[in-house]
Amino acid sequence: MVTVSHIVKKLVSEQVFVEEALGNNIISVANFAEQLLPKIERELGKKVKHAAIVMALRRYSEEISKHRKRIKKFDYSGEILMKTNVCDFAVVKSPSLLVKLKTIYNLVNFERGDTLNVILGNNEVNVIINEKYSQKLTNFLSGEKILNKEYGLISLTIIFTSEDFLYTSGIMFDTVRRLAWNDINVYEIVSTMTELTFILNKKDSMKAYDVLQELVNK
Repeated sequence: MVTVSHIVKKLVSEQVFVEEALGNNIISVANFAEQLLPKIERELGKKVKHAAIVMALRRYSEEISKHRKRIKKFDYSGEILMKTNVCDFAVVKSPSLLVKLKTIYNLVNFERGDTLNVILGNNEVNVIINEKYSQKLTNFLSGEKILNKEYGLISLTIIFTSEDFLYTSGIMFDTVRRLAWNDINVYEIVSTMTELTFILNKKDSMKAYDVLQELVNK
């Protein structure tokens, strides 16, 4: 049987930032209940008391808080590395492309600090590389279907001192949430055992750096 509590959880979970605010007790439960009232009444097909929604929100807030206390704490300390003048090519995945990718690393010089990330999806492949190699990459991809080219990007990497990054839930969510709160769009995310890299527009570079620096210093 669908209840007020079920619908409240569904509506709140659809709004990640609201759920975050509810768990931190920084939202007016009474005011938010007023906003939810019409939606809940439509879903239930009957009148609902404002007090019932307030009670359901408070119970859900307690659930979120208890869940957070059970989550393993993570040491965010580490180093932040920024690389500028990066571009991102999206290409249709094909057998011929997969053969070419075997030699793609010859395009760059890692000893000089060059950037090259290859992300294999089910139907597409994204190649993140220094803009100075964009023409070489275009030539390299000759015969392949290039879906999109994004220029004017930067690579921002957190190199964690703790190796628990791989085994701790919520790290990526917490980081992306902070970027989103500051209206910073993330083009790509690349991660390894101890590194988390975001590909962003260069206009957001300093703002994003400050956001991540605050996280690392907390």
